[in-house]
Amino acid sequence: MEQSLVELNQKLDALTVQMAYLIERAQMAERQRQDRAELVRDLTPIANQAFQLTIEQLEEIQEYIDLGDLLRLLKRLLRNGRNLDKMLDQLESLMDLADTMSPLADEVFGKAVDTLAEMEHKGYLVFARGGLQIVDNVVTSFTEEDVRRLGDNIVLVLNTVKDMTQPEILNFVRNTLLIAEREIEKPVDTSLGGLLRQMNDPAVRRGLALTMRVLQVVGAQASGDGRDTVNKLRASA
Repeated sequence: MEQSLVELNQKLDALTVQMAYLIERAQMAERQRQDRAELVRDLTPIANQAFQLTIEQLEEIQEYIDLGDLLRLLKRLLRNGRNLDKMLDQLESLMDLADTMSPLADEVFGKAVDTLAEMEHKGYLVFARGGLQIVDNVVTSFTEEDVRRLGDNIVLVLNTVKDMTQPEILNFVRNTLLIAEREIEKPVDTSLGGLLRQMNDPAVRRGLALTMRVLQVVGAQASGDGRDTVNKLRASA
C-alpha cells in the first residue's frame, strides 16, 4: 500500500510539472498572440495610408506606364540579379576607396592651395595673366592670311631666331649696348681732327670695315643678288 502511494505521488508530481509547463507555454502563446494583434492594430493605419498613397501616385502616372512594361522591367531585374549584385559590390568598393582616399585628397588639395598661394606671392599668376594678354594681342593682330604666311615660313623664322639666340651674338649685342650706353654720356669730338684721330684707332677702322661689309650685304639683298654676295663674304672670311 505504501509503495502504491509513493508511486501515485511521483506520478502526481510529474503531472504537476507537465501541467505547469503546458500552462507556461499557453501563457507564452497568448502573449505572442496579443503582441501580434497589437502590432497588426498599429500597422493597419500605416498600411492603409501607404496603400492609399500608392494608389494616388499610380493614378497620376497610370497614363504613362503599362502593366506589360512593369512585368518586363521586373523580369529584367530578376534576370540581372547577379549583375546588380556585382554592381552594388563595385559601388561599395568605390565608396571604401573614396573613404580611404579622402584624407589623401584633402592633403593634396591643401598642398595645391599652398602652391598656388606661393605662386601668387612670387608673381607667377600675374605673369600668366600678362602672358594671356600678350597671346590675345598677338591673336587679334594677325589675320588669317598672316597666319597662313607664318605657317609657310615658320622654318625660316625659327632658323632666324636660332641664329639670333646664339651665345656669341647675344653677348656681342649686350656688350655693344652696355658700351654704347656709357659712351653716349661722354662728350663727343666731332671736329675733323677728332675724327681723324679716331680713325687712327685700329678698333675704329675694324668697326667701319665691318659696318661697310654689313652695308654691302644689305645693298646686295635689296638689289636681288644677296645670296651670291653672302656666299662670297663667307668664302672670303
